[in-house]
Amino acid sequence: QVQLVESGGGLVQPEESLKLSCAASGIIFSSNAMGWYRQAPGREREMVARITPGGITNYADSVKGRFTISRDNAKNTVYLQMNSLKPEDTAIYYCNARSGLKNYWGQGTQVTVSS
Repeated sequence: QVQLVESGGGLVQPEESLKLSCAASGIIFSSNAMGWYRQAPGREREMVARITPGGITNYADSVKGRFTISRDNAKNTVYLQMNSLKPEDTAIYYCNARSGLKNYWGQGTQVTVSS
């Protein structure tokens, strides 16, 4: 049974930071591309950041220079460090694991940026 469990969301003020974590089980973590996606109310889910099994990363233009994705294969965990948060970053953040045709999602964690 595959499980992706996100944590670390919350309410912060603009320009503050948060670090999200996603703990994976039931998959060969080191063989999976991992990613963070987000969905704001009334909007489609969008890619935020992805990291390949080899550690190559890519980011949405809106978060480049502010967010950093990383992975710890020993802990089966992927992280998203979010700095200089903006109100437009408010969304539910979802963890994703992908290997070939297999695609898994976590339940999501809410991030709210508001003064």
